[in-house]
Amino acid sequence: MAAELRFRAIAHDRRGHGRSGQSWHGNDMDTYADDLATLLDTLDLREAILVGHSTGGGEVTRYLGRHGSARVTKAVLLGAVPPLMLKTDANPGGLPIEAFDAIRAGVAADRSQFYKELAVPFYGYNRERAQPSQGVLDAFWLWSMQAGIKGALDCIKAFSETDFTQDLQRIDVPTLVAHGDDDQIVPIAASALRSAELLKDATLKVYPGAPHGLTGAFEQDFNNDLLSFITR
Repeated sequence: MAAELRFRAIAHDRRGHGRSGQSWHGNDMDTYADDLATLLDTLDLREAILVGHSTGGGEVTRYLGRHGSARVTKAVLLGAVPPLMLKTDANPGGLPIEAFDAIRAGVAADRSQFYKELAVPFYGYNRERAQPSQGVLDAFWLWSMQAGIKGALDCIKAFSETDFTQDLQRIDVPTLVAHGDDDQIVPIAASALRSAELLKDATLKVYPGAPHGLTGAFEQDFNNDLLSFITR
């Protein structure tokens, strides 16, 4: 565990999510990054290692692209959305806008049921050899229901349509890019594999058969790689 190695872990709730305030405005990547900058500045953090999963990986990337690395020594992008999830002429490997419209429709119509159903592919529990954990599924639903409806809907646009290409190119600290090759939420080909190419100093770790949400042996493999990366 990182704490046993005298690392101090600090986690924040993204605006509109968790225990954060339910602000009507600012549910976009620039503001998410600015919120993170405010946290680091307020706590006067130095030599920080930023770790972001999924949309959080977008926050880390935009923070470093927008605010620089004066307070940061390393970064970790796990199952992260950069460089761009949306399919465009310049990004033919992305997902079509209809995929994200379907997420918006599900959240707007019956977000409770939508989150219950989303948890299954999120953790790869729809795969033949999966061993679903009801506790993990319940925890996912509880976390998801803490997000306000406005923040959740705005966040879909933020994580899917933000182009992080230039941010990745600006990052000047060693970066661990970790991703499962069976990620059904953020497919690896248009995310981690591209990010590793764009970063100046990337270490790419691909977990065969791993889903978007890591549990069990997948989680332990990542934890081992994380500890190796942050202590070297």
